[in-house]
Amino acid sequence: QVQLVESGGGLVQPGGSLRLSCAASRNIFSFNAMGWYRQTPAKQRELVATLTIGGTTNYADSVKGRFTISRDNAKNTVYLQMNSLKPEDTAVYYCNGKTLRDNFWGQGTQVTVSS
Repeated sequence: QVQLVESGGGLVQPGGSLRLSCAASRNIFSFNAMGWYRQTPAKQRELVATLTIGGTTNYADSVKGRFTISRDNAKNTVYLQMNSLKPEDTAVYYCNGKTLRDNFWGQGTQVTVSS
């Protein structure tokens, strides 16, 4: 059973920063891609950022230039560095890992951007 465990969410003021972590229970290179998605009660889950096994990154237009996805292979962990946070970034953030056959999700971590 694959587990993805997110951490690092919390309350931050507009303009602030947070770093989310996603620790995988197995080698992250067993996934074709890993990424971060977010969801609010008013919206469907949406892509934030992805990172392929080959190192290619993809970002939602709304976070380009502010968010950075990265990984630590030795720790089997994927990160999402979020800078210049805005109130509209408030959401539950989910870690995702995709293989050819399966799609795995973490339990989510709440990010709230508010003054």
